[in-house]
Amino acid sequence: MKTTTPIQRKMDQAIELLERRFLERSELIRLLMLGIISGENALVIGPPGTAKSQLARAISQLFGSEHWFEYLLTRFTTPDEIFGPVSLQQLKQDQYVRKTDGYLPKAQFAFLDEIFKANSAILNALLSILNERMYFNGREKEAVPLQFLIAASNELPDDDEQLSALYDRFLFRYEVGYLQHASSYEKMFALPKNPLPVVFSLYDVSDIQAAAAEVVIPAPIVYFLYRLKQDMEAKEYRLSDRRWSKIANVWKTSAALHGREQVTIWDTVFTPHMMWDVPEDLPVMRELFERQFTEMIKAELEDELPLRHFGQIADKWKGKESELHAFQFKKEVGAKMGKEALERNRQLLEESRVEIEETARDLRNRLLQWQKREQGLADYILEKNRLIHNVETYTVKYAYLRIEGERLLQQLQKAYRTVFDQEIPGTEYDYTL
Repeated sequence: MKTTTPIQRKMDQAIELLERRFLERSELIRLLMLGIISGENALVIGPPGTAKSQLARAISQLFGSEHWFEYLLTRFTTPDEIFGPVSLQQLKQDQYVRKTDGYLPKAQFAFLDEIFKANSAILNALLSILNERMYFNGREKEAVPLQFLIAASNELPDDDEQLSALYDRFLFRYEVGYLQHASSYEKMFALPKNPLPVVFSLYDVSDIQAAAAEVVIPAPIVYFLYRLKQDMEAKEYRLSDRRWSKIANVWKTSAALHGREQVTIWDTVFTPHMMWDVPEDLPVMRELFERQFTEMIKAELEDELPLRHFGQIADKWKGKESELHAFQFKKEVGAKMGKEALERNRQLLEESRVEIEETARDLRNRLLQWQKREQGLADYILEKNRLIHNVETYTVKYAYLRIEGERLLQQLQKAYRTVFDQEIPGTEYDYTL
């Protein structure tokens, strides 16, 4: 496996520390870590008691809590509680300026619980903080050092223009529920409680973001994004150009995190969580994404297992199978044929013999190599994207490609038996593996 970099080792350590404390949250943990490195905001939706705020605090400890701000919002929360009190000194000089030290405008990491219960005075200021990283303090426009904000809510916002605008500021969205597995309840009562160590510095984040700015998105990935957009729109789902641009930036961040200069299809695996508006849409987003993802994997592996090429040859001779079988039968029974037809069929028969034999042997040898590769697939996939937690989901994709190749090999062998009444030499293969 490729040698890990310091930032990758830190990421592995952070994920391991968090997974020990937060059960059945592996995907969410990885999503939030990618959000932090990307500088994009995340929204976690779920009922009370699902450890949303506890997870946010734990992540803050990994960066050092002095950079942290958190607050539980209600309808009665005032701007003073979030942005700081008005300076009485400045007020005497007819200047309405807030003292923001220790409040959200000075925080680098933040957690806002029940964010959609904020009133309009808070929402207006939050919009510019979340999107432009700017806070309007009196007449001055102050740059906000906010790197990442996690928000939580027990429910989605009402159909309100301000709330919808705020909702759109969260690129990452995740719905969390209560624990499901008995093993989790067995472990729940013995989880570690001690404070987490500081693992990251802000320089780690800025270094990755600087590298991400130089990452290139190659044409096949741009086309992948466009096909995904078309598939969504065909089902009447739409994302803004700004959102697609942010998604592409997350892909670039993932590539930089893995030491790549170009985005690959493996940098896109968390995309469905950046596409949905309501949690019920997530299965549809996954289906659309997985279809295009699998096609990209096929295309990338075309040199190793060119299924399209093998399929074309198999279909070609399947279409001529009856014609060639009839010719063989006529020869056996001594049926009369014109000289021109006889010569044409002889040439076609020899062409089929050579091409089917060569293709079947080539495909069989590639499938044997593919089987060996499958034995180390988990490590291969984690090298492509170490944030993947459900590796088996992707190893199955490779198994499906092998099965498709095996089907084509059987098709070639069947056509050969039909025409020549024998097995293809050198194409023995164990289909039971």
